[in-house]
Amino acid sequence: MEWQGLLSLGLAVGALLVLIFTRIAAHLVMMAVLIILSSSGVLTATEAFAGFSNHGVLTVAAMFVVAAGIHGSGGVDLLVKNVLRHPKSVRVAQMRIGVPVALLSAFLNNTPVVATMIPAVRAWARQIDIPASKLMIPLSYSAILGGTLTLIGTSTNLVVNGQYQELTGNAGFSLFSITAVGLPVVIVGMLFIYFVFPKSLPDRQEKAMFGNLREFTLEVAVASDGPLVGQTVEEAGLRNLKRIYLVEIERAGAIVPAVSSEEQLQGGDRLVFAGNTEAISDLLRIKGIVPSIDGEPTLAREHRERRLVEAVISPHSNCINQTVRDAQFRERYGAAVLAVARNGERLPGNLGTTKLKPGDTLLLEARPAFVSRQKYNKDFLLISDLGTEPPRHQRAYLSWGILLAIVLAAAFGLMSMLNAALLGAAAMMITGCCSAQQAQKSLDPTVLLTIAASFALGNAMYKTGVAQWLADGLLLAGLGHPILLLFLTYVAVWLLTESITNNAAAILMLPVVLELTQKASLNPEPFVLATMMAASASFSTPLGYQTNLMVYGPGGYRFTDFLKAGVPMSMLVGATTVLVLSLGWTLTV
Repeated sequence: MEWQGLLSLGLAVGALLVLIFTRIAAHLVMMAVLIILSSSGVLTATEAFAGFSNHGVLTVAAMFVVAAGIHGSGGVDLLVKNVLRHPKSVRVAQMRIGVPVALLSAFLNNTPVVATMIPAVRAWARQIDIPASKLMIPLSYSAILGGTLTLIGTSTNLVVNGQYQELTGNAGFSLFSITAVGLPVVIVGMLFIYFVFPKSLPDRQEKAMFGNLREFTLEVAVASDGPLVGQTVEEAGLRNLKRIYLVEIERAGAIVPAVSSEEQLQGGDRLVFAGNTEAISDLLRIKGIVPSIDGEPTLAREHRERRLVEAVISPHSNCINQTVRDAQFRERYGAAVLAVARNGERLPGNLGTTKLKPGDTLLLEARPAFVSRQKYNKDFLLISDLGTEPPRHQRAYLSWGILLAIVLAAAFGLMSMLNAALLGAAAMMITGCCSAQQAQKSLDPTVLLTIAASFALGNAMYKTGVAQWLADGLLLAGLGHPILLLFLTYVAVWLLTESITNNAAAILMLPVVLELTQKASLNPEPFVLATMMAASASFSTPLGYQTNLMVYGPGGYRFTDFLKAGVPMSMLVGATTVLVLSLGWTLTV
């Protein structure tokens, strides 16, 4: 192997280690790799940036907008209203969620589907008296399973198809090529949920994490004739209190959110503090602070100057292992933390000294711009935002019609999947199913950048012979037996998916898989489909897939709950995939 191959292999190993053992964002890691490969001459500029013009990546971007149209028109709400209703058992309730969510995720990005369903399922669980812990993991797993039903079910499928076309020059896969594998997997997965999950999932009655604002906020007022009038928050000694901190000020009916240390106090200001509410006696000892006489909490009233947002700390957040105070939410995000929930329960005590962990749910009081900014900042996964644009319910059926037109156009070969998706995205905006702002927010730049940049490393591995070298090793381990090689391919991609992002895992492994099939004279189609399936089968941990993390807090789960439910699910899905591919496809050529 020449130096170009050694460099490519070193970069691949280094990128994997960085992604596994650090919190550096995947798009930054993969862009760094791209720059090194391009500047060192291993790849030409055209080869290094080929991912940015790849059909699969562009289709992913267009389908983000299509999903925004369904979401913005209330299409998912329409389904929830007509399907959930009143089940008679936990099993029926899980199927009422699982089947429609799987069908939705077959054609839409599953993240907005799950984000829409979480508040609906939480309210529904209380209504039918079934713990949310029995429903949230089935919600996430059904979305993951549904993504394996079609080529547009997940971004991974589209990206693998795009890379396959680029590396082989073949036409690629059709919209329903993967359905022959995905459908048996979905059926087996749903049966597993139906028969096993009602008893194996924990029975934790939901405690409203942030139900009563009085439990974790307190309010006082600035005396109109007191010594604090005209002083800044810092000068008044209200910035560095030990057990509580200032969140917002209500002044003459207006709100000052995420209060700055330099904000000057005025007589009659109502001051809202978060933290240990027992500290109110400490506040009232400060000369110029008096009890608030208005009984209704300020935060319970709607104000256009601020939003109340529930958000989950992502695995890539810069706030992990920092205390709420050290994380400097006010300066960094223009938001204040009102409360923190872990495993479905609000953490009591001193909020400022609480160390944040991945999966923690935060109740934030934020400026309106916070939500739009977080679309480009993966520190948080938004669960609910009380101030989002209201759905355009009158266009719900129209949005479903546009999605159906996309599917039919691609399925019958009337146009390519890319063109169908682009026209569908345009139609969603032109017809008003989603606004231009919603369409822009739906484009996840970090995901798209990660996918596009990952192509450079995949191309380098293929060009320099690294993929061939790794394929030789895999061929040796598989003893040349097609079914064993198919199994090893699935396991290798699955393990990478649980360690790094699913898109990066698939893109890195596909060149190896293509070399393997060429060397062993195997049919590449079942091996590529196995790569798609394994890259989507991330059930074992809450951190392995975004939807798992989103339901982690609302379901009141512990890490071990995902291991107990997800490891058997992963093994079952893997066995089913290998069995179906072995029986339904000719592995040798």
